[in-house]
Amino acid sequence: MKNADLKYLKVLANQYPNIASVATEIVNLKAIMSLPKGTEHFITDVHGEYEQFRHVMNSGSGAIQRKIEDEFGSTLGIPEKRTLAMLIYYPEVKIRQIREQIPDEENMTDWYRVTIFRLIRVCKNASSKYTRSKVRKSLPKDFAYVIEELMTGRPDVADQESYYNEIINSVIQTGRASELICDFCHLIRRFTVDHLHVVGDIFDRGPYPHLIMDELMAHHSVDIQWGNHDILWMGAAAGSEACMCNMLRISARYGNLSILEDAYGINMIPLMRLALEFYPEPVSKAFAVHVSDDEYDRSFAEIDAKMQKAISVIQFKVEGQTIMRHPDWEMDDRLLLDKMDLEKGTILLDGVEYPLNDTNFPTIDPEHPYELTYEEQDVVNRLKHSFQQSERLQRHIRFLYTKGSLYKVYNGNLLFHGCVPLNDDGSFQEVELFGKKYSGKSLYDILEHYARKGYYSLDPQEKRNGEDILWYIWLSKNSPVFGKKKMATFERYFIDDKATHKEPKNAYYELYEQEEILDKILVEFGLDPKGAHIINGHVPVIVKKGESPMKCGGKLLVIDGGFSKAYQPKTGIAGYTLIYNSYGLILAAHEPFESLEQTVLTETCMHSHIVMDENVTKRKMVADTDTGKMLREQIEELEELLEAYRSGAIVEKA
Repeated sequence: MKNADLKYLKVLANQYPNIASVATEIVNLKAIMSLPKGTEHFITDVHGEYEQFRHVMNSGSGAIQRKIEDEFGSTLGIPEKRTLAMLIYYPEVKIRQIREQIPDEENMTDWYRVTIFRLIRVCKNASSKYTRSKVRKSLPKDFAYVIEELMTGRPDVADQESYYNEIINSVIQTGRASELICDFCHLIRRFTVDHLHVVGDIFDRGPYPHLIMDELMAHHSVDIQWGNHDILWMGAAAGSEACMCNMLRISARYGNLSILEDAYGINMIPLMRLALEFYPEPVSKAFAVHVSDDEYDRSFAEIDAKMQKAISVIQFKVEGQTIMRHPDWEMDDRLLLDKMDLEKGTILLDGVEYPLNDTNFPTIDPEHPYELTYEEQDVVNRLKHSFQQSERLQRHIRFLYTKGSLYKVYNGNLLFHGCVPLNDDGSFQEVELFGKKYSGKSLYDILEHYARKGYYSLDPQEKRNGEDILWYIWLSKNSPVFGKKKMATFERYFIDDKATHKEPKNAYYELYEQEEILDKILVEFGLDPKGAHIINGHVPVIVKKGESPMKCGGKLLVIDGGFSKAYQPKTGIAGYTLIYNSYGLILAAHEPFESLEQTVLTETCMHSHIVMDENVTKRKMVADTDTGKMLREQIEELEELLEAYRSGAIVEKA
């Protein structure tokens, strides 16, 4: 045995000090590998739509209904199964409703008893693929003993029947039945979905991204693939002025500035004062607020529009400064302020002169168009300080960095938000950054490297480059997260000719129906193309036009179906979610979620339909997963330790 191996085994021996402990752990790990793989839940492009997100999460995209159906079949009627499902989704709300419907205490006691028995059965079903140890660790503190006894007891055995029933009766008599039911419901949801994948874009558009982030931070097992809108918020929190201005502009456009003020404590007064000072008259209709939410106070629409224009002008200036700092990024075509002739009211783009629909730019100096005025710089400094001092925002962004990445390879699938940049011939697009060239996986890796530097680095220049890269990831034509040849924000605001508004997509979106292209991408990221899938979001699937989320026969799954209300009129549905359990993949399309009150009151689940049900020929076990690979490595190490004990190379401890 090599000295290095022996040294490592001696360290391992501190955890497993004798033959008995090593053998027990080997038995345990081998047994775990024979269990069915846990259920994975994929969701993307949530865009701040908290209520819809919460319902999809609570229902497991229909997985809980399937558990109830598996357990009770025809022994329960459809109304009873629907009531049980709604109870599991929203236990606190449903129990209040039941109490109003059953004022008689004796009948309520009967309901408690029947419901607890039913929940025990569903919970047993949901936890059946986990070890006793994992189940025990998941139990709520207050009822850990009670729930374990109820789930492992045998009421059908005469010796245990009275004991089992007395536990339930005592819980009801002590007034804790509601709490026990709630804990059972939360536990069922916990066991139904073992791991959550969020394939990007938690932020922007919808009104409650902060609530979604709070919920994700409380989730038992989650990973996040950063979307372009997540990157924008990450950059703003890191200190990127260009990212911050983009984020503020989008928030103003969608009537969400209140999120920044109320949820994150960002002081918007400096920007409001600037907007009122330089834009006292109504601004162009291009800056109209896009919101259909009844909660939005329309009296703020005019000031939000003015703030949107004020921050847009600042954005184009600081973006120009960023582009000029990095000439190797080849983004000079997005330097537009110096192409304007405000006296003629035109702009020169690609050799073509277009009329501007708005020439009111009181803060732009035609001689130095990318310089901020004193007032603008003051606003930027104040906002930047406010972003960096927001404790809740920084907590959320740190979580994104901790649990997130630009891509993830997990259990034979490749997850990323946007695309892998390709040339028209299908070859990987080569991109130069800081003097070196990257493509394919290496492009993803270097962008993530600098994205982390932009937030964490203590070196000022390194951090500045990282902040600029975060903005680059947001809108560069070479960014895998953006995936378009340009972001036409300026054109959409100031030029009426819609030909200038087009944002051509990367060749990836033309070639992803070709199996050899997808196979090449999978191999690039270290996957065997046979049986592997690419899962991404970013570009909404326009179901109304007959588009399908399944590309190349299901090898690529685009699961953005319009979670955001802003996209639903265009897509025709309210998002896709994907479930990957031990039997295969299930892709579901969802209808819009109306409201919590209406859903619970009428027991109307969000309508969903299965788009794809891809079953495997052999049920997937833990041994077939990435966790299984790690367990096999641990078993090999433990077997080496066992041999070292038996050969006398390492002495057992008592």
